[in-house]
Amino acid sequence: MIWIQMVVVLFAIFLGTRLQGISLGIMGGLGLAILAFFFHIKPTNPPIDVLMIVTAVVTASGTLETAGGLRYLTTLAEGLIRKYPHRITFISPLVVYLFTFLGGTGHTIYALLPVIADVAKDVGVRPSRPLSMAVIAAQQAVLASPISAPTALVVGLLAPHGIGLLDILKICIPATLGGIVLAAFVTNKLGKELHEDPEFLKREVQQEKIQQDMAAASVSSSAKRAVGIFMLGIVSVILLGAFKSLRPSWEINDLMQPMAMPLVIAIMMLATAALIVLLCHLNPKEIAKSNVFTSGIQAVIAILGISWLGDTFIEANKAEILAAVQAQIMQAPWQFSLLLFLMSILLVSQAATIRAIMPLGIALGLPGAALLAVLPAVNGVFFIPNYPTMLAAMNLDSTGTTRVGRFVLNHSFMIPGLVATTTAVAIAGGVAKFLF
Repeated sequence: MIWIQMVVVLFAIFLGTRLQGISLGIMGGLGLAILAFFFHIKPTNPPIDVLMIVTAVVTASGTLETAGGLRYLTTLAEGLIRKYPHRITFISPLVVYLFTFLGGTGHTIYALLPVIADVAKDVGVRPSRPLSMAVIAAQQAVLASPISAPTALVVGLLAPHGIGLLDILKICIPATLGGIVLAAFVTNKLGKELHEDPEFLKREVQQEKIQQDMAAASVSSSAKRAVGIFMLGIVSVILLGAFKSLRPSWEINDLMQPMAMPLVIAIMMLATAALIVLLCHLNPKEIAKSNVFTSGIQAVIAILGISWLGDTFIEANKAEILAAVQAQIMQAPWQFSLLLFLMSILLVSQAATIRAIMPLGIALGLPGAALLAVLPAVNGVFFIPNYPTMLAAMNLDSTGTTRVGRFVLNHSFMIPGLVATTTAVAIAGGVAKFLF
């Protein structure tokens, strides 16, 4: 029976990834309906905490975009990239990493991809190098952001095991940064030089240099104010996560319990959005039209459907799954990273993978430090070239160097992604061993 149920789950994932948009979420709901009404499996509780956090974060990020703050940050980033154009393969992923760290989502990359493609072509650098690294950096940085959905999930799952937000950041920031730095060095040597690439030579590339007039782009004071408020909100989340004494506490079962971090993140992000609206004099109706908000709500629906489906399937078959993998994984805990990597490929979401698979690791008896050590393995979303940021990068590269290969999996993002993820897991394991 477990195999038939697994087919239902995988078919829902397959349909969702093929149809794109919110399909991953609604097809997850269809799979859940089949498991509940045909197999009489009791659904688990929906992932309320992560849905609450993601909704609050995308609301704050959408408010920042509406206020012009995201455009302001993009202008600053563009200036940095254009200042050192020949180092674009190294600078662009670091800039994107910072954007994602601050915004909690890799979808902020869309504003930078055209700049990266343009600058690379102008200076004769193969665009596939900086573009692929930028996409991989966005995926890696999601795990290091204190306000991202994956981080929120890990906080909720590992808090009972003595793992806090600061512990997660101590491991994930150096691990993911180290991963993209090494991947950038490797990627900088990949492929032929632009003037030697046959695909580029076949195309009639427009030779006119396209430059944005940065001097003419005015930045309002409210945009700068919005960025300041948003930064303050992020710093507040980090401080409240690091120092429990700063959070309000209540007596529960004769013990003083501080406010849980999922609540802290959601409240602070909604408050940040409110302050931006009030102090920057925004029309709240415009927030729902922003690109970040639209992309974020799609992520909410995807997490609701596919995470709920995966969690329900695993909970219903936990005994059989544990019996099959427990001895092997307990003997070599690093092998749990392979399971995380594989499931992230299927689920096309770091958050959905954590929600579905991390509880299995906890049930196996793996300590919190070991789970943190393998956490970067959830970044396998690059493996199949159907992730939105990957598609955007390929479409924006007019030279044709950023592409899907003849055998599909030999695409421009494969080697950068494998190097970054493998390195991040290795560094995370070393840092976790040192700290714990």
